[in-house]
Formats: sequence, C-alpha cells, structure tokens
Amino acid sequence: MTDALVRLECVSKTYSTPVGPVTAVEDLSLDILHGEILGVIGYSGAGKSTLVRLINALELPTTGRVLVGGDELSDLPEKRRRAVRREIGMIFQQFNLFASRTVAGNVAFPLKLAGVRQPERDRRVARLLDFVGLLDRAHAYPEQLSGGQKQRVGIARALATDPKLLLADEATSALDPETTADVLALLKRVNRELGVTIVVITHELDAIRAIADRVAVMDGGRLAEVGAVYDVFARPSSPTVARFVATVLHDRPSAETVRRLRAAHPGRLITATVPARRGFTALLAGTFAKHGVGGELVYGGISDLQEKPIGALTYELTGADAAIDAALAELRAEGIGYVEEDAR
Repeated sequence: MTDALVRLECVSKTYSTPVGPVTAVEDLSLDILHGEILGVIGYSGAGKSTLVRLINALELPTTGRVLVGGDELSDLPEKRRRAVRREIGMIFQQFNLFASRTVAGNVAFPLKLAGVRQPERDRRVARLLDFVGLLDRAHAYPEQLSGGQKQRVGIARALATDPKLLLADEATSALDPETTADVLALLKRVNRELGVTIVVITHELDAIRAIADRVAVMDGGRLAEVGAVYDVFARPSSPTVARFVATVLHDRPSAETVRRLRAAHPGRLITATVPARRGFTALLAGTFAKHGVGGELVYGGISDLQEKPIGALTYELTGADAAIDAALAELRAEGIGYVEEDAR
C-alpha cells in the first residue's frame, strides 16, 4: 500500500537462548497506514512486544525488512535510527515517569534531550498539558497523581516531540474500566485532532473495540488475521480470533453451555450470526413463521460496533425437520450465517 507509514515485509526475529534459538516473530508482513489506529492483539507470548521493538528500531529483524517513513531501518546507521525513534512516541503500562520530576518536568524531558530551548519547551509543555487536561497539575509530582492522570502525563510526554507515530504498549492494562475509557477517548482525540498514527498493543479486545480502525491478531509470532475491526469481530476466520471475540461479546455459547441448552431444549439448536444490517430478529422470526417452525431464543446478544449491529443469537427450533431445513436454507440465501449446535 502506498499510504503505509510503517511496513513490515516477511519479518522474522529469532533470539539465541541457552536452550537454543527462539523465534518471537515469524514471517510477518503488515502495513500500518497513515492516520489510522491499528490494534494489535494476542495472548501472552504471541510476539506483540517484539513487534513493538522492531517498529521503533530497538530490535532489528533477523530476516525481512522494516520500513518507517520509507526508510529501511536495517540500512540506517545508529545515529539515523535514533532520529527515526524521535518520530515515534511510546506510552507504557507502568507509566515510566520520573518520580523526582514534576508533571511539567516529565513532559519537558524529551524536549530537553532534543535541544529545544527553554521558552519553546515551556510553550509546548503548557500546550500539551492543556490538551490532556492536566495544566493545573503542572507542578505536581507523579506520586500525587492517580493512575489515569499518570497515563495522561505519559501521553503528553510521548507527544512532546511531535511524533508521526504513537505506540501504546498495554497502556490501559493497569487502569480501572472507567479510567481506561477516559484514556482511550484521549488517544482517539490524539489521532483525530493531531493526526498521529497510533498502534495499540493489547490483550484487551474492549480497547480495540473502542477506538481501533483495523485490528491485527498475532498468534505464536505469526499474523493470524488483519482487517477492519467489524469484519474481524463479526466473521473471525481463525480459532484464535474466535476465542478472543468470544471473551468480549459473550454472545456465542461455549461447548459446556451448549450441553446445558440441549438438556433443557430438545429441539434443534442453531446460533445465527448477526449481519451488518438492521431488522435481523424480525427476519429470523418471519422466516421461521413462514415455514411453520417454532423459534425460541435461548442464548446470545446483540450490541453495536462502529455503529453496526454485531453479535449472535441461539435459537431452539421445533417442527418437522424438512420445514426447519427449508427455513435454514432461506436464511443462507439471505446471507445469514449460522452454526447448528447439534452438529457439535
């Protein structure tokens, strides 16, 4: 893609260990587009942290190429790589603030390292603290701040050198749900109002669901799936992604839940996936009635994602098998995906 700010081409990273080589990232190709918020998710050990270090040039690939702004990082001398890193802001799970510096001092630190003169430093610090809502806390110390306030300082500091790219590595994992929502809303503002491309590295799908445009799913160092958030959530194409989605939407019955439902409902059980259009439940009810099929809703739920419905509903269907088969065939023709749970 010509509008990629970061491009990884067939990237692998292998580390030498006392027990032999360990591959943390394997044959991964991914574009991070200008102006987007990309979520990167995966279980522990999936390779997310190594991916971050490859993007900000703290690690170089064993094989493959990493390009940032058109520059291939492996080809650059260390001095030039440091210049690339200055265009990449980082925010962390544990905030990494200097306890001995004030809020203003923490935000000013990267500007001082960059040689920005005092008057300009003061102006930038004031502007950024105002942007993150902490101008009145400029002279406070980190120990006097809440977790959410500390992360806001971290975001202001990461933005101090006007980066093109912001990497948020598990930035909300140490926060409570309400504070997490506030920090995610701030990151959305950073993207929308400042035009900063953001990569959110997390194991929390709710964070991806809240702000990301696209999502990349890592599994065992490989890229399992990448696409628009709605598409990946609504139609996961791999078992790893399906497991992740189930932890957020809670709309598809587990194998144990299916066993319980079978015990209570002797009819045929189907789980229908909600399409990206309205009127889903009315369509199901009308189709069942048309074919003389009873349809009782026994599990599931529907919510909104990016202003489109998403979810799944599990029904017990009763009636003649031929009538049920005809109703299901009509649903397929309408583009309604479903799983027949009795086939498990």
